[in-house]
Amino acid sequence: MTGYGKAACRFGDLQVNVELRCLNGKGLDLNLKMPAVFRGREQEIRALLSSALERGKAELVISINGQNNTGAFALNKALMERYYRELKDFAEAMGEPASEELIPAILRLPEIVQQDQQALDDTGWQSLEQAIGEALTQCDRYRVSEGSTLAGDFALRIQHIARLLEALRPLDAGRREAVRDRLMASLEKLQLGEALDQNRFEQELIYYLEKLDITEELVRLENHIAYFSDCLEDESSGGKKLGFIAQEIGREINTIGSKANDAAIQKIVVQMKDELEKIKEQLMNIL
Repeated sequence: MTGYGKAACRFGDLQVNVELRCLNGKGLDLNLKMPAVFRGREQEIRALLSSALERGKAELVISINGQNNTGAFALNKALMERYYRELKDFAEAMGEPASEELIPAILRLPEIVQQDQQALDDTGWQSLEQAIGEALTQCDRYRVSEGSTLAGDFALRIQHIARLLEALRPLDAGRREAVRDRLMASLEKLQLGEALDQNRFEQELIYYLEKLDITEELVRLENHIAYFSDCLEDESSGGKKLGFIAQEIGREINTIGSKANDAAIQKIVVQMKDELEKIKEQLMNIL
């Protein structure tokens, strides 16, 4: 489920901004982007996020604004000297003189220019922890709002499936008799009616009709629909549970379609499948 939250705090003379973005995912995938000064608290930050986020892809971005640039930067002279010697030796080995552009090139290499940073003490960590907590709260509110919208959509679609089920029942009521009449008419055309063993014919017909009987599937489908609706009202239910119920609903709908052998019923089955697929697509976004 998607979510977004942001917060800010003070760190010495700096303002620290915290942004949290969440997308749906099967597991918990955390991506942290932060200045080096906060790296020492990375494990605590991950633990804080893991305790609040069940699953999904989460990106936490911590940035610093408002730093005074005076005296804020320093050269890593030891690393710069090592780069210079190695590049100079390489140039001489290639038969090329050391270029005047060597120093500017070295200045662009990683970790040469370093920013003076304050140490993150316990007070600074408490402020950052509070800001992350506020971003998590906002993200959770965003998710709750989205979940409420999805729940309303699920309720409408599952009610539509229930109405289609009720429309299917009268079609099934006359289906057995229609099959029997159709078989009898076919036999009469073949002029085999008088030669038939009526008892054997009735037994075979009952067996055939039982193979086409969808009464149990209709009852189970009705129960699954009611259970799905009940779980929508239960705050403890999650997307996985609803997904399992949706699979059972789909299984019964498919069985009804394969056993019914009736054009009118097949049409309703197709409509049920269409509504159920839309539910399944959105269930991927539910925790």
